[in-house]
Amino acid sequence: MWNFFLCTWKMLTVTGDTLCFFINGKKVTENHADPETMLLSFLRERLRLTGTKYGCGGGGCGACTVMVSRYQPATKAIIHYSANACLLPICQLHGAAITTVEGIGSTKTRIHPVQERIAKAHGSQCGFCTPGMVMSMYTLLRNKPQPTMEDITQALAGNLCRCTGYRPIVDGCRTFCQETNCCQANGVGNCCLNGEENTEKPQLFDKEELQPLDPTQDLIFPPELILMAETANPQTLTFHGERMTWVSPTSLEELVQLKTSNPTAPLVMGNTNIGPDIKFKGVLHPLIISPTRVKELFEVTHTPQGVWLGAGCSLSEVRTLLEKLVPQFPEEKTELFKALIQQLGNLGSQQIRNVASLGGNIVSVYPNSDLNPVLAAGNSKVSVISSGGRREVPLNQDFFVSFGKNILKQEEIVVSVFIPFSRKGEFVRAFRQAARKESSFPTVTTGMRVFFSEGSRVVQDVSIYYGGMGPTTVSAARTCAAFIARPWDDETLSQAYDILLDELALPPSAPGGKVDFRRSLTLSFLFRFNLDVLHKLREMDVVTDEPPERIQPLPREIQPSLQEFQHVPKGQSDQDPVGRPIMHRSAMSQATGEAVYCDDMPATDGELFLALVTSSRAHAKIIGLDASEALQLPGVIDVITARDIPGKKVRTMFGYDEELLAETEVSCIGQMICAVVADTRAHARRGAAAVKISYEDLPQPVFTIEEAVEKSSFFKPLRWIEMGDVAEAFKSVDQVYEGEVRLGGQEHFYMETQSMLVVPVGEETEFNVYVSTQWPTSTQDVIAETLGIPSNRVTCHVKRMGGAFGGKVTKTAILASITSVAAWKTSRAVRCVLERGEDMLITGARHPVLGKYKVGFMNDGRIVAADIQYYTNAGNTVDESVLVVEKILLHMDNAYNIPNLRGRAAACRTNLPSNTAFRGFGVPQSIMVVENMVNDVATVLGRPADQIREINMYKGSSVTHYKFEFSPENMLRCWEECKAKSDYSARRRAIDQFNQQSRWKKRGMSIIPIKYGIAFAESFLNQAAALVHIYKDGSVLVTHGGTEMGQGIHTKMQQVASRELHIPASKIYISETSTNTVPNTCPSAASFGTDANGMAVKNACQTLYQRLEPIRQKDPKGSWESWIVAAFFEKISLSATGFHRGPDLYMDWDKMEGQPYAYFTFGACCCEVELDCLSGDYRTVRTDIVMDIGRSVNPSVDIGQIEGAFMQGLGLYTLEELKFSPSGLLYTRGPSQYKIPAVCDMPLQFNVYLLSDSHNPHAIYSSKGIGEPVVFLGSSVFFAIKDAVAAARSESGLVGPFSLDSPATPDRACLACASLFTQKIPANKPGSFKPWALNI
Repeated sequence: MWNFFLCTWKMLTVTGDTLCFFINGKKVTENHADPETMLLSFLRERLRLTGTKYGCGGGGCGACTVMVSRYQPATKAIIHYSANACLLPICQLHGAAITTVEGIGSTKTRIHPVQERIAKAHGSQCGFCTPGMVMSMYTLLRNKPQPTMEDITQALAGNLCRCTGYRPIVDGCRTFCQETNCCQANGVGNCCLNGEENTEKPQLFDKEELQPLDPTQDLIFPPELILMAETANPQTLTFHGERMTWVSPTSLEELVQLKTSNPTAPLVMGNTNIGPDIKFKGVLHPLIISPTRVKELFEVTHTPQGVWLGAGCSLSEVRTLLEKLVPQFPEEKTELFKALIQQLGNLGSQQIRNVASLGGNIVSVYPNSDLNPVLAAGNSKVSVISSGGRREVPLNQDFFVSFGKNILKQEEIVVSVFIPFSRKGEFVRAFRQAARKESSFPTVTTGMRVFFSEGSRVVQDVSIYYGGMGPTTVSAARTCAAFIARPWDDETLSQAYDILLDELALPPSAPGGKVDFRRSLTLSFLFRFNLDVLHKLREMDVVTDEPPERIQPLPREIQPSLQEFQHVPKGQSDQDPVGRPIMHRSAMSQATGEAVYCDDMPATDGELFLALVTSSRAHAKIIGLDASEALQLPGVIDVITARDIPGKKVRTMFGYDEELLAETEVSCIGQMICAVVADTRAHARRGAAAVKISYEDLPQPVFTIEEAVEKSSFFKPLRWIEMGDVAEAFKSVDQVYEGEVRLGGQEHFYMETQSMLVVPVGEETEFNVYVSTQWPTSTQDVIAETLGIPSNRVTCHVKRMGGAFGGKVTKTAILASITSVAAWKTSRAVRCVLERGEDMLITGARHPVLGKYKVGFMNDGRIVAADIQYYTNAGNTVDESVLVVEKILLHMDNAYNIPNLRGRAAACRTNLPSNTAFRGFGVPQSIMVVENMVNDVATVLGRPADQIREINMYKGSSVTHYKFEFSPENMLRCWEECKAKSDYSARRRAIDQFNQQSRWKKRGMSIIPIKYGIAFAESFLNQAAALVHIYKDGSVLVTHGGTEMGQGIHTKMQQVASRELHIPASKIYISETSTNTVPNTCPSAASFGTDANGMAVKNACQTLYQRLEPIRQKDPKGSWESWIVAAFFEKISLSATGFHRGPDLYMDWDKMEGQPYAYFTFGACCCEVELDCLSGDYRTVRTDIVMDIGRSVNPSVDIGQIEGAFMQGLGLYTLEELKFSPSGLLYTRGPSQYKIPAVCDMPLQFNVYLLSDSHNPHAIYSSKGIGEPVVFLGSSVFFAIKDAVAAARSESGLVGPFSLDSPATPDRACLACASLFTQKIPANKPGSFKPWALNI
């Protein structure tokens, strides 16, 4: 039998089987399916369905979400679930129906209500994440047409968005809820129940206009697939790829035979474990066995002792099954079930849980597994099979052998998992703590079980397991032994804590870091368990005294939010869109997946793909580059090195040269050395991996700010500025305080990674460059210099970017120039799209900052003198670091009039990847240091921080420290209005009361002002130009120098043109930004895009409108179209350029004075948080932001910018952490290690108010720039956390200033609370060990 099987298998191996599945209702048959092909690349490259996006490649961002539908013959039901296309091998899709964003609706046919609502609710800015959001929501509606808010937040938990701040996405989806009949839930401020009139307040969108959900619009499940699934004897499927073979058996017997003869071949169910290993670690499996069609792996068997669940069941199915079982049994029997349900709710995202299998999760024995500690504590076991028969293996300490290794033999297969019933008097609990509340690997997890004999508090049996406390799941056996046969009381527990601390000792350099925090969590989890057990014993009348309060979970209900803005003035024409909440002009195309991004452009004939080879050393000489092996690989065409560059090999900034490709020496890990071009992405990447570079390390690399200061490693010039006499003032103050605060860096995490396509035209060295950049002109200049050709041969086209935030300026130009060298050398089109990990490694981030301050103040709270020293970690090249340092100093006063102020700032040169511009450009770091200083003054004086802020604010006619006059009136109005709108005083009292009554949870609140300078201090960057054409049919084409990255600049330009030409916006189109229509543009940055380009568009439109004046006078009643035709026949030019010089700004650093900004944008933000002091987890309960943005050109776009910037700031100050190894390698290279805010981080109530009756004479239509200022207001969450921490510290008798660095992650907040558990952890002496990560 076995020989026959092998022969048949060999026969099949030659040809391979035919794969059959459906995509959007169309049949797809694939005769040569490659096991390495994921659905994402198949959709995008083979079928040209580019709506599904590549965001991370590891299932962590949700941009590639699709819906999978399958027919289940056993139940005759069709199931629908969401999944990440980047992790779905096409070989696994036999018999499935896939629906992508293109399959549910389009602007050509009919758009789906989900697409419409996300677009009309303004939930799409850059639009790159929108198709994934749409598909997650669509799948939810297919399964539950009337979802609850909880369903919606669960469905969207695995989808990241970097632009919107999530509020508008949630509001758009909320319109599908049952509970949305109350007007408050529909984005309308006051509820009709309050007796207040709603008619007065304008709304961002009108719910009445939305089309209803119509199930007849959905594609039907293909009947052919039902017939296919019903056939009696399914066949084994085999697929052969270039390097891998995939076998999908149909019976358990066949599966056992396959595994016996190929013991090392992995079993793949959901590909959520093997997939990332293949992709990110380069693991190669010649054979993969996929048992998804083996029925025995999905069977559920009930026994009197518990339930056997098929090991192939997905985690979502397991959760649903357990939820159905719980109500069928008495409560005492389902303790373990409930603990597992809780863990399954937090494990991964919906998309991951829908495909990951129970058996796979168990046998992969992750050190920080969510399920294994609970299953082990609950006495679960697995049933395994091999050619030697079946056996049952208990999930206990012996099961977990070492990192990634379990006790099972290689050929054994887990068939099912036994989950036992609990007994009377038995309690099971699970706890976890993670870097982010949802879709995040846990830091520490635990399963705990205790069994009491009836009516007694004496412990009969106890079992405690932890994840995240070593290379594998660990049992706290000695701790358990201390409980046995003893009463559950304080004395027993007190001993247990000491034993546990000793038993689970983590070395200080343990992988993952956060050692003290992890050790404290083991204790606090046991404490939580104790509280739960005491309450249970009380309920059973075993103990009589009232136990201490349980720690309730943090609040999670999302409340309706307010967005307040002004009506347009009475008498404004209905046709004039300025000042109205107009939807983003591409929102519908973005929601349907039709919007074209750089990598969505179809491949041209003979196109090549470029992959980069980067340095693996931080500071070394290059002594050899061997590309011979790479050049022999299939598909590899050439290797591009610095020698191939025909023109300039370096890029010069501020007098420093940056090599495009390193030739003799590298100065950071991730520096680009050469590039491989090949016929496909996969071949280029394999080629890049095969290039061998040999190095000779250079001594003493510099990584930290301290090391740079010690070695005077700085980029010149160092800047300083002083007002008054600081030294003298310090002598006359009542008190002096010195402190410091550190801020970590921040990855841009634009959803679309760096992308470019360079196409040689074929004659006279002309190139068309399609690139995702904020500054097309700079890219054009650098390419021309690199190739040694004039700029008029290079045309850069930017349709749109999938986010940028400052990260698509300098490095993008260098990447594009390397790609252009490849295109020049090969005479073929070359595409370069960075993988997420490469992008994070190469392109740098926001500058980490160390701020040190000395402040002198009076006892009444007046700050008289301050001396602040800023150090930024600039990385290995200068980039824009000098400008960042300057902007830091220009904003160091924030809202405060400090008469004697000195600031010094230095950009430290280190051997880390070069940091670059990021939204806010140094200001979020600068003001953070100042606000921390003000906070410390308040703490020293024992007064509320808001009072100290108020006392020191600019008042009346004011002058900044660089002698710039301004009026702070609107800033003070924002502050007062923020206090009023947020009901600050009453809530402050309520918080104090809450904190007195709650021991382990504390609330905190803070209110923070901002004064932000708009425009470029480098005056030449403030100019802008536009080109406007009117065609004979009356349609208008507008081109301008600004680039669209989600901030809505094209939408606003359309509004400007509509007003100036007096025509509806529907007649106006904006196609792209290109250097051949508007030359010599400036970057879209510094919140100045609309100010500059708006004036240029206005100028061009006014020119055209004036030219039409004689035509209008001849025919005043004519239509626009008739005037245009007449003008054409009258030979009047219907094309005009517009230009705006911009303000003449300057800063003289020698004289320490200047006018570097055109005006200020003001604002204030109040935040309240609730903090769990034992885990450091927090929720932002409520946020109120009041912004003065003059008269908004488009309130929906501007409010979107405010919310998005706030959430990015919240990430910067509380969540996002870049971690580097001691050798300078970035650890955090993707969404699984680097956490940006998700839906779970959105403030539960998120109110935004635009200050009314504000005017700004310095910008178009009296508006103000708003892109960057609000990032800093995210710090109000940080200071609210610090306020809550201070309340927790006072319980331990600690008062006065304390150190809390940014970001205030759960580990920092928890340790700062200094609870009795963190105080038990013995301190490791710094310097006595090598930490896992550098403190950058």
